[in-house]
Amino acid sequence: MTNVVAIMSMSLDGYVADTDDGVAEVFDWYFTSGDVEVHTGGSDPMTFRVSESSAEHLRGLWSELGAVLTGRRTFDVAQGWGGNHAWGPAFVLTHHVPDGWPRPGSTVHFVTEGIEDAVARARAAAGGKSVGVHGADTIRQCLDAGLLDEIHVDIAAVLLGSGIRLFDNLARTPAALGSPTVVPGNGVTHLRYPVHQA
Repeated sequence: MTNVVAIMSMSLDGYVADTDDGVAEVFDWYFTSGDVEVHTGGSDPMTFRVSESSAEHLRGLWSELGAVLTGRRTFDVAQGWGGNHAWGPAFVLTHHVPDGWPRPGSTVHFVTEGIEDAVARARAAAGGKSVGVHGADTIRQCLDAGLLDEIHVDIAAVLLGSGIRLFDNLARTPAALGSPTVVPGNGVTHLRYPVHQA
């Protein structure tokens, strides 16, 4: 069965973005934590420069993914990934399809029917691989609906003090997690937790 996996970078005090949706501090490790180059692919490719342990972690994680599920805010901030996300087809949970979308040749799809339908569509498109979930609100909705199998959190070595929290206002707490896999990097610690379903 296709796993649904939350994937986020977060400050040590639990924030995924600052109060203006800025993510520079929590994503800085992707570009400054080492000299191993990792290329993302997709229509809007990036080159990360990370430590060997982070590179190995990222390559392993990305090789497991066949589709991505995200919210509208993440889609807007990422400017639609140029129409093709590096992890495969992208499903954007939204109330309204943005102007100018869908686009010819794009693998970005919009889901207005709710989280269950979005997860089902992403799973079907993943081709037996996992679905990576981005965005604090989308991850929260998956957790609340009992649809999340794993949480991957990259803890950046920074304290933001305020902003957008990853796990605010969860409806289903306490949420039991299994023992983590821990990969230390430079300026980041990679944590991978299985989610125990109630």
